[in-house]
Amino acid sequence: MSSSLPTLLVLTLVGFIAQLVDGSLGMGYGVFSTTLLVAAGLMPAIASASVHTAEVVTTLVSGISHHSLGNVDWKLALPLSISGIIGGVAGAVLLSNLPGSQIKPVVSVILILMGILVVWRFAVKYREDARAEADPPAVAEVAGAKAEKILPTWKIVLVGLIAAAFDAFGGGGWGPITTPTLILTHNVQPHRVVGSVNASEFFVTLAIFITFLISLGAEQFDWIVVACLLVGGVIAAPLAAWLCKKIPQRWLGILIGLLLIATNLRTLILSLK
Repeated sequence: MSSSLPTLLVLTLVGFIAQLVDGSLGMGYGVFSTTLLVAAGLMPAIASASVHTAEVVTTLVSGISHHSLGNVDWKLALPLSISGIIGGVAGAVLLSNLPGSQIKPVVSVILILMGILVVWRFAVKYREDARAEADPPAVAEVAGAKAEKILPTWKIVLVGLIAAAFDAFGGGGWGPITTPTLILTHNVQPHRVVGSVNASEFFVTLAIFITFLISLGAEQFDWIVVACLLVGGVIAAPLAAWLCKKIPQRWLGILIGLLLIATNLRTLILSLK
């Protein structure tokens, strides 16, 4: 890839925007960055490896930022991290051996449907729940129902395994799978879901990076691309964590759902051509 100044600036901007979206909404970095790199001519495995190398640092900064702002729920982040490491290594190993073209359309349809559910929950259901909580006789009943809506640890582990495998396989998938799944099935505020997903992503990304480093060799990495993505991402990470904390809960949920629908509609359309 060209090392001209305009190219370097564009790559840095890509890293900044990708991390700004990912850190505030819990998804988008891998999909956004990898799509651009593959379009620019990099092999999928090299593009994915480059993105995950940059993410080792950006996710660390992002995780620290989210933790310092109180956005991380370690009851979510810990099982996601452990299962994500296993799934990420498996996905990285299988990347060069299995065709992703047949599986991507199915995953995209599922994620589009999940995006629609997320938008519905925060655009319609969230308002209904707020009205129910405002009614004194119903407060205890609503609170009891919400208290029961806790995802079992084994399901969190399963989500982490699947999401990390797809993340390594396609350069993106950790956020798009974990964030809406946890928002729809776990009684945690959206900003804490996003923070937990970002914190656990560091461990997953580190495992994927080490696997790629061993299987591909350091000479196969495009270190110029890595450096530009890293610089842009590190600059954006603290700002993204702050935005995640400040965006109203309802609008954060709606934005996450809309981003999920938009990115996967694009993936679906491209895969069907």
